[in-house]
Formats: sequence, structure tokens, C-alpha cells
Amino acid sequence: MSTQTPTPTAAELDAVRICRELIRIDSSNYGDGSGPGEREAAEYVMGLLTEVGYEPEYFESADRRANVVLRIPGADSFRPALVVHGHLDVVPAQARDWKMDPFGGDEMDGMIWGRGAVDMKDMDAMILAVVRDMKRNGWQPPRDLIIAFFADEEHGGTYGARWAVENRPELFAGATEAISEVGGYSVELGGQRAYLLQTAEKGIAWLRMIAEGTAGHGSQINTDNAVTRLAGAVARIGAHSWGTELAPTVRALLDGVSDVTGIAYDPQDRASIDALVTSLGSASKFVGATLSTWANPTQLDAGYKANVVPGGAEAVIDVRFLPGQEEQTMATLRKLAGEGIRFEDVQRSIALEVPFSGDLVDRMVDALDAEDPGAVVLPYMLSGGTDNKHLADLGITGYGFAPLQLPPELDFAGMFHGVDERVPVAAVEFGVRVLERFLRTC
Repeated sequence: MSTQTPTPTAAELDAVRICRELIRIDSSNYGDGSGPGEREAAEYVMGLLTEVGYEPEYFESADRRANVVLRIPGADSFRPALVVHGHLDVVPAQARDWKMDPFGGDEMDGMIWGRGAVDMKDMDAMILAVVRDMKRNGWQPPRDLIIAFFADEEHGGTYGARWAVENRPELFAGATEAISEVGGYSVELGGQRAYLLQTAEKGIAWLRMIAEGTAGHGSQINTDNAVTRLAGAVARIGAHSWGTELAPTVRALLDGVSDVTGIAYDPQDRASIDALVTSLGSASKFVGATLSTWANPTQLDAGYKANVVPGGAEAVIDVRFLPGQEEQTMATLRKLAGEGIRFEDVQRSIALEVPFSGDLVDRMVDALDAEDPGAVVLPYMLSGGTDNKHLADLGITGYGFAPLQLPPELDFAGMFHGVDERVPVAAVEFGVRVLERFLRTC
């Protein structure tokens, strides 16, 4: 393992500063349009890019829902372009729950604290620092880069990547590959550092379940009660065991973890699989959720008075399905819900699974190896989702590659949407070095 701590470069110092300043801009996305939007963050990004001589494009898909896109010409303009993208919105945070101000961007104990520190203003800052260095020092990437900072990733990309793909596809002309968040970070495996490169992600279906019944007085017998019908459906779906199914990416990860740790496992035995997954430490939260499709009830809404049986009731469920399982998952949900329940989409996005091979993957692996010689790089599936789903509609193959070298005791997976979100300063500096190496050779 590498143990040296290099003196931070100007780009690394720039990334740390930018990360802290981005965190101080509240871009909370409540999902209902009530938040501040991304305008202030996008204007800040525009300033950073124009300051060094770039001419990025700023556009709003709706009031305050802001996006920034920049195309940087490469040495070989005939090669397909690479999209390097991040999102500017964050999930909300309640200050009373945090040790530090979630929008303070404070640095303490070698960590940058605040909402977005890992999801994903750290990567935004790394991208900005590297492309600013590119302009200032006059180096050119091998091919065109499309640098994008999107709105609304935390609520399905309706005002961000999805909108851009549907309304401004020319921005991505000639692009065939992309990198973004939640991949390239390190875990400790049996005393050896390994990096997880994201090559797959589960599909998303946020579904509203609607039950209708007969309204009436609460004192009377009511056998057509919408609340009862909905409650039964919610309970059955929430308690359902979906069974274990190892997608190719997950199987490749488990095989690699087994090789590194020496822990044998049986792909047909869930207990042995779980034991192997546990060896991944905090990353087991991501990986464990990719062993099967799953559905979690998250919201309930019914009634308006204690003695009135309402004529309708609603619930929302968050469904994450494995690649190739969307139709089968919906059929299972309809069966579990039973008669008298209908479904409406709140958000729906595809699952992804792409090869852990090819020139782009080789360049990512090489960049990590150059900064941490001998480290293992393994593919994995993300249990959540990224804006790569929307770029896939344009035939763009997306990977999760936001490189971070992390201390093994840090609960990295728990930082996502969690309280006291933070990222090591040294990890951001490491990420800048890896990202620059990658973009010089991609």
C-alpha cells in the first residue's frame, strides 16, 4: 500500500476549497419544488469555469433548476467524446441532528463536513479543479470531454439529466461513454486495499399505490375500507422476501473478494454469501442490497378525521430491481397488492449493467494503480441510481468513477444521505491526482 502523503498541488488545494464553498451553497432538493434549486451553485460553477477562460453553457429547465455544460476539445476530435458529469443538488439536512453545520463546509480533524461532502460536491470539486488546471497549464485531453453539472439527480433527474437528454441531446453529440459518482472508492479487504469501480446499478421504481373504497361513518361496519385494503397490501409488500439472485457484476465482485480475502463462498448459500459481503465493511451496505430486488414502503396517506372512513388511501413504495427484472418485479408487486389496488409511477428509471473491460476501464484501473501501486480494482453494482441512467437513453455507457482513498474505519456508505456527512481532505486530494491521470489518458 502507498503510505506517502504528497504535498498538495495547486489543483488539489483548489478542489478542497471548491468543495467547501459548494457545500456552503444550500441546494437542497425536497422533491416538491419547494427548495432553493441549483441556480446559486450553477452560477458559482459558471464563475469558476469562465474565470480560467472557458465558455460553458448555463440553462434552466424550470425556475432555479439550473444546469451547466462545457465541451472541451480533445487532441483527436474524431474519437467519441467522454461525458464527465456530476449533480449540484443535495438531499435536505436538519441542523439539529448534526455535530457541525450541514451547510458550513467546515474542516475538522482532516475532514470536510457538510451535506454533499460525498454526494457529490466532492466529485464536482475534483472535476472543476482538474479542468481548471487543464486550462491554466495548457494540457489537452486525448478526446473531447463533455463536462456537465446537472440539477435534480436526487429526485430522478426530471429537471436535470433527463431533461437535458430529452430536450438538448445535441449537447452530448458524439459521446459514447461517461463517468460519474459512487465508484472508484477504496475498501479494506483482509489487510489489502481494493477499489470498487461501479459497472452496474439497480433500476428504480417509485410507485404510488392507490386503494379506493366506500366512505362512511367510523361507527358503522365497513367491509369496503380503503385503509384496510391498502394496509394489507403495504404489509405484504414490505414483508416479502425477494430471494437471492447474483447478477454477473455481483458475482464477479464476490469472486474477487473471495480471492483477496481467502474466504470461500457458495453462490447457492445465502449465509456464506452474507459472510463474504460482511468482509467489505461499510461498503456491505451497498453490496448487500444488490443481492436481490427489494421494495420498501416509504409513505402513507389516508383520511382526514378519526370518525370518517375515507373513500381512498395511498402509499408510496421505493422499488429497486435488478437488471432484467423490471417486468417480473412489477408482476410480483401486483400479485402481492391484490385486488382493488392500482399503481402509478412517481419515478421510473432503468437498471444498468456494463462491461468491466475495455480501454476506458483499463485507463481507470491504470490511474488508480499509478497512485496506489498494487491495489486491487473490482467491479460492483450500486444499490442506488445515478444520472448515467438517463445518458444511457442516448447510447452512452456509464461508469461510477469518483476516486477516493478512504480510511477503513470511515462508514462511507453511511455518509450518503446520512447525518454528519464528511469526506477526508486527503481523499479529495487523492481523487484529483487519479482523475487528472485518467483524463490525460482517456
